[in-house]
Formats: sequence, C-alpha cells, structure tokens
Amino acid sequence: MSKPFHLNISSPAKEIYDGEVTSITLPGSAGSFNILAGHAPIVSSLKQGTLRYTTSEGKEQSIDIQDGFVEMSNGIASICIS
Repeated sequence: MSKPFHLNISSPAKEIYDGEVTSITLPGSAGSFNILAGHAPIVSSLKQGTLRYTTSEGKEQSIDIQDGFVEMSNGIASICIS
C-alpha cells in the first residue's frame, strides 16, 4: 500500500475534501496523470474529466470537474476545481 499524503480539494463555493490519500488521478490538460506520495513538485492545469482519489482508509472517490489546477509541494496536493 502506498504511503499517505495530504490532499485539499476546493471550489469557489466550498471546501470539498481535506484529508489523507494514497493516490490521485487527474485529467491534466496534456493527458491523465497520477500523483503518489513523494511526487516531485508540480503545478498543472486540469481539463474537463473525472478526478479520482483513494483515501488512506482505501475508499475510492471520484468528482466530475470542468477545469481547475493542481499544485503538489512539500507532500501536500492542493486542487482548485470548478
């Protein structure tokens, strides 16, 4: 099992998720990509698609998004979506 790291997902209206996850799959503007613990720092735009993440308890979640961006830095993934 992958090591957990922190994820925060927000929209302009509210905070959607704030907690520990083991993986994130994102619809990047250049194609789908994954983030795991220890991922290099990154900032990327997101396109319409499905954002998926697995909580540290093993529960898989998904959110359909229109667009947004992700920043991974210092073991924390911050995602702003619309």
